[in-house]
Amino acid sequence: MCLGIPGRIIEIYDNGLTRMGKVDFNGIIKEVCLAYLPELQVGDYTIVHVGFAITRLDEESARETLALFQSLGVLEEELQPNTEDRHEIS
Repeated sequence: MCLGIPGRIIEIYDNGLTRMGKVDFNGIIKEVCLAYLPELQVGDYTIVHVGFAITRLDEESARETLALFQSLGVLEEELQPNTEDRHEIS
């Protein structure tokens, strides 16, 4: 399965080649390429597909979709977290 997953941008940086960010998917943090959406800012929600932010999303829609994915049990399967990816979000 390969879904687009909504997440919140918590950090933006340039890795020397392209604009990157760290995105929070309900406590699972992943590195994401932001090159296709240069207007995104820290705190924005985006849909990520195979490591690329592909569209901006409003917070309510993002939270509803994340809750649905968690209830279906597909969120962790899609993100394949390991112990290094888990962070506490306050």
